[in-house]
Amino acid sequence: MRIILFTGKGGVGKTTIAAATGLKSALEGKKTLIISTDPAHSLSDSFNIQLGPEPTLIAPNLYGQELDVYYSMRKYWGNLRELMVTLFRWQGLDSILAEELSAIPGMEEGAAFMWIEKYYSEKAFETIVIDSAPTGETLTLLTLPQVTQWWVTKTFPFQKFAIKTIGAGIRRTTGVPLDKGYEELEFMFKKLENIQKVFANPDITSIRIVTNPEKMVINESKRAYTYLQLYGYNIDAVIINRILPETSSSDFMYQYTQKQADYITEIVETFSPIPIFKLKHQGHEIFGVELLKSISQDIYGERNPNDIFFKETTYKIKHTKGKYEIQLKLPHLNTQSFKLNKYGDEIVLELGNRRKNFYLPRFTNFMVIKSYSYANQWLSIMLEAPKD
Repeated sequence: MRIILFTGKGGVGKTTIAAATGLKSALEGKKTLIISTDPAHSLSDSFNIQLGPEPTLIAPNLYGQELDVYYSMRKYWGNLRELMVTLFRWQGLDSILAEELSAIPGMEEGAAFMWIEKYYSEKAFETIVIDSAPTGETLTLLTLPQVTQWWVTKTFPFQKFAIKTIGAGIRRTTGVPLDKGYEELEFMFKKLENIQKVFANPDITSIRIVTNPEKMVINESKRAYTYLQLYGYNIDAVIINRILPETSSSDFMYQYTQKQADYITEIVETFSPIPIFKLKHQGHEIFGVELLKSISQDIYGERNPNDIFFKETTYKIKHTKGKYEIQLKLPHLNTQSFKLNKYGDEIVLELGNRRKNFYLPRFTNFMVIKSYSYANQWLSIMLEAPKD
């Protein structure tokens, strides 16, 4: 199976590109599911067909699904839902609020994980394309097992044996399946951990960043890249969307298109050696299979979207004796003429009259550069906490 996850800042055109990729995969003969984990569902609009919480046939070999967390909980985790509702009612919340809060933090992403684990274990599809929520929610999805375990530990500060024993007694007297709900919770953890390993396997899962040639979008793409690399996920492509055509100097859009050209150069230099795909602004909205087919051809040409376009680590971080070593793979760095500065969580690389910036994990915000060096295409930066 191949899993291809698209992420990026909200509004960059992620859904359209994910939909086009799923369609091209289906046209290549692969039984493909495109699944939306974004609560603000727009996948139905892209295909101009109503999708639901179960896979719906869109075209030959192509199925679509828009997740509904409450549907997923009622169908697969009913006992867990009862456990959460009962817990909140005991804490004094009214029934409506308890029902609303029964979807624990990350459950929207957890539902996505659980569905994908189901399809993966059943070999139900050959390719799964994920139209994810904006970048922050994607990172929540990919770190969900650890986050959820922490949350539940705080919510259930009891021994497992006590939960099951007391819960079984409550079920006999009230009919509320607390013990069964806790078992479902444990079962969910195992499933989440299993599918997280699949997401971290570069032979199965690729993450593709969708960006636009705009400053704020590029900065968020860089941050996403940093954290995805930090967590060990494989990014095999960056797709630049909504590129405007060149204009003459007399055109009122000339300055904007010139700035776009500069931003495109920045994107290519920042993410090199990761492959870059470019998609021109279409000048109109994209709805329906025929338009998406055209978009997929513009992105991939004759290439198969199921291919793994890149499988290398380009960002490393090591911790030794209170210091952090950041390693960036920069194949074309001129070793004779660069300087390095750090501002908060941002590294600024000066190459003559040009500047490139890279984002670090936020916990390094107050650290300072101890030393740096460049060898064999890798820039190594040693950080340490400032001395008092």
